[in-house]
Amino acid sequence: MTGLTTHVLDTTHGRPAAGVAVRLFRDGQQLVETHTNADGRCPAPLLTGETIHRGHYRLEFDVGDYFRGQGLDLPQPAFLEVVAIEFGIPHPADHYHVPLLVSPYGYSTYRGS
Repeated sequence: MTGLTTHVLDTTHGRPAAGVAVRLFRDGQQLVETHTNADGRCPAPLLTGETIHRGHYRLEFDVGDYFRGQGLDLPQPAFLEVVAIEFGIPHPADHYHVPLLVSPYGYSTYRGS
């Protein structure tokens, strides 16, 4: 399988993060805007074999809105409002999975499978 996928895990509550707004950019141009589903995943791959190209990409996740929607009383301004992950795709024939593990005060990511 080629393409780009992502999912978001809420480490504060120990569950997938449903309803997170996700945007994908390549070279500064927005390509996709979507939301995570009940499993914390986007309903479809962000890019597929025909739409994935070598280049620099940026994923943005609206985590501040998500955590406020979960009833958390975040300070104003929130420590994390938008998490942005910038990464490169050198081999478009490969599959790239970029998960986000997030709390209101920290996050981690990695190249998944």
